[in-house]
Amino acid sequence: MELPPLNTDTIWAILKQEIDDTTVNNLVWYYLGYRYDESTNKWDASNVSEEWRTEYPEPPDFIANRPPTVKLTRSIPQENKQIAKEQLGFKGYKIGEFGPRETRRATAANWLLSYMKINQL
Repeated sequence: MELPPLNTDTIWAILKQEIDDTTVNNLVWYYLGYRYDESTNKWDASNVSEEWRTEYPEPPDFIANRPPTVKLTRSIPQENKQIAKEQLGFKGYKIGEFGPRETRRATAANWLLSYMKINQL
């Protein structure tokens, strides 16, 4: 799968729901270290940190499931918890216009932004 570049345009596209859930998941998986091995048709988690690899030997669906999203939120350093708001001016979603799916997409966007900052991308 061809992933979009990790930049603020991509983060905004996630927040505005211009990128599909599968691509959002694939972006997070990629930057967590998961790689799909076409030759074996299996996920390779050898580059994934132990705390993720132990609990999720295969990449979890962050959009459909709450537990991995909670873990993703907790893995964002405290100083980056509000990074989408601080760096992009993202004001969140309006009451009545969002549900768990949008909240999880925002978490993924926040985590990716934090990853960019930590890794100076």
